[in-house]
Amino acid sequence: MPVELSETNYMLVGMAGAMSSIFHAPLTAIFLIAELTGGYGLIVPLMIVSTLSYVFIIYFEPHSIFTRRLADKGELITHHKDKAVLTLLDLNKVIEKDLIAVSPDDSLGELLKNAVAKSKRNIYPVVTEKNKLIGVVLLNDLRSVMFNQEMYNQLYVRDFMNAPPSYIFQNETMESVIRKFDETGAWNLPVIDAGGGYVGFVSKSKLFSAYRRMLVQFSED
Repeated sequence: MPVELSETNYMLVGMAGAMSSIFHAPLTAIFLIAELTGGYGLIVPLMIVSTLSYVFIIYFEPHSIFTRRLADKGELITHHKDKAVLTLLDLNKVIEKDLIAVSPDDSLGELLKNAVAKSKRNIYPVVTEKNKLIGVVLLNDLRSVMFNQEMYNQLYVRDFMNAPPSYIFQNETMESVIRKFDETGAWNLPVIDAGGGYVGFVSKSKLFSAYRRMLVQFSED
């Protein structure tokens, strides 16, 4: 005799599969549906369908309906401590804005007088009149001529400036920022806004100091 199966059973098993995939909670789906049926007669099909549903969806969508939006914003705290700490760091809090910007048309003498003599840093962003970053000048690039006064009016900032190895965008995630430091090997990278305007610099040393402080706080919590 053919075995008659209730349509309700199919519906309940389907509900378990849907819950397992949407919420990424196969155990919750199994036991919740089992409780709704008033018994555990469907426990085996519930386990099979919920497990298959979860395994299938996790391959295509690693986040549940509750965590998808947080993951898109980069605010999801995971079991990976390094990534979790990075999500808590605020890029705007580690941007250094005390560097003296110079114009590409400044003479070597003006550069030494207005920037090198007044700054404690060894890097000088080169910006246009509209504050667009077009390069950087390093103190090491000036050492061979900085004491030769005959060259003060013959050389200009544009003769010394170089393109930075990479740029950091103001809305970039900290994980991406760390990756750029690793890829370039740089100790300082400029920060620009969406229009290419100069914002400041991020130094690897300050970034790691902020990371260590956050890691200590994160571990204590």
